[in-house]
Amino acid sequence: MEQFHLIIITGMSGAGKSYSLQVLENMGYFCIDNIPPALIPEIASLCAKSGERVRHVAVSADIGDDAYLGGLQKALTDMRKNGISCEVVFMDASERTLVSRYKEMRRVHPFATQGRISKGIEVERERFAALRRHADVLLDTTGLSAKELKEVLQKKYALHGKRDGLSVTVVSFGFKFGIPIDADIVEDVRFLPNPYYIEELRHSSGRVPAVREYIEASDVTAEFKKRWFSFIDFLLPNYKKEGKGQLIIAVGCTGGLHRSVAMAEALYRHLRGQRIPVTIEHRDMDKNDVIHDAPGYEGETR
Repeated sequence: MEQFHLIIITGMSGAGKSYSLQVLENMGYFCIDNIPPALIPEIASLCAKSGERVRHVAVSADIGDDAYLGGLQKALTDMRKNGISCEVVFMDASERTLVSRYKEMRRVHPFATQGRISKGIEVERERFAALRRHADVLLDTTGLSAKELKEVLQKKYALHGKRDGLSVTVVSFGFKFGIPIDADIVEDVRFLPNPYYIEELRHSSGRVPAVREYIEASDVTAEFKKRWFSFIDFLLPNYKKEGKGQLIIAVGCTGGLHRSVAMAEALYRHLRGQRIPVTIEHRDMDKNDVIHDAPGYEGETR
C-alpha cells in the first residue's frame, strides 16, 4: 500500500492556488478547496485511515488572519507529530504579476478591500513571510501561463500508476437522438453503406461481424478509415502538447445502431493498437430494436 501523503497549497492571493488544485484533482488527487486550517489534521487522519481509496490528498488553505495562520502552523505540527506525511506548497508571484491578475479578474484583494491592490499585496506578503520561509516547496508562478504551471505540477506530482497526458473517449450516436453535447470532434458517417436496407442485418448492431463486413466491403469505407485514422493520429499529439487532458470523439449515423457503432469500434481498436488510453461508449445503440449484438473490441487483449 502506498503511503498516505498530503499536499497543502497556500500562498499569495492570485498566485494560482485554485487552479493548481484543479490540476491536481485531474491528476487523481482527492482535493478540498479553501479548508479552515484547524480542520486539516482531522481530514488528513480520516483519509489516511480510509485505505487504498484515498492515498493522495491536496487541500488549499487561505490564511485570512493571524488566527488562521496560527491554526495552520499548529496543524502542521500536530500532523508531523502523528507521523502523517505532508508538505506545504507556498505559491508566489511578483507584485507586478499579482496586480495584473487582479486587474484582469476585476476582483477585490482580500487585504485591500478599499485601498490599492499593491498595498494589499504588501500587507499579505509581510503576514506570510514566516510561512513562506518554512514552506517545503516554493512555487513562483511569475511569467508562467496556465499551461506551463500545469506542466510543472504534472512533472512534480504525477502519481505512480496514473496515466499522464491525453485520454480519448469514442462515442457512437444517432443523429435523430441529437449530437453529444460534450463532443470535441463529431464525425458524420451517414455516407457509408447502410445495413438498415438489408433485411437480415436490419436488427443487428454494428458490432456483429456480418454488419461490420458489409460496411467495410466498400472501397469508400476503406479510404475513409485510412484518411480518418491519419487525421486523428495527427491531432492527438498536438492536443496533448497543447495541454488537453481528455478528448471526446463522437461518431454518428442516422440511428446509432450500424455504421456509427462499427466505425467507433474500428477507431477504438486503432487507438488501442497505439497504446493510447481510450474507452468506448455506444450511446444510442439500445434505443433501437436490437435483436443481434456481439462483443466489441473492448474485451480483446492487447
